[in-house]
Amino acid sequence: MDSSVEDKSWQIRAEMALASMAASNRLITYAELADAAGIEGRHRINRLTVWLEELIELDAKSGQPLRAARVISQSRGGLPAPGFFIKCAELGLYDSAPGDKYNGPQAYEFHLTHLG
Repeated sequence: MDSSVEDKSWQIRAEMALASMAASNRLITYAELADAAGIEGRHRINRLTVWLEELIELDAKSGQPLRAARVISQSRGGLPAPGFFIKCAELGLYDSAPGDKYNGPQAYEFHLTHLG
């Protein structure tokens, strides 16, 4: 395989892990999902989050629960990283209250609502 072409098979493994989390009504951290998907190398969490943002777009367009909502930051009290909320805001799904951008009661409610 050409080393300049990134192996995308990790995305299939990540989708399987997310499906498992949804079936068992559980959440997974970004690092745990990267491990489960077998993402290696530098910037692995960044590659994962870019892909998760693509999933948000696909799920929003199809009216499905946001699979990316199953992925949380270990340091944010059970919430996804701010990028999740920023992407949702870009798509018109999330409108935060002043001072409640990505970690207040509105963020928690939005997150719970979109777990499906």
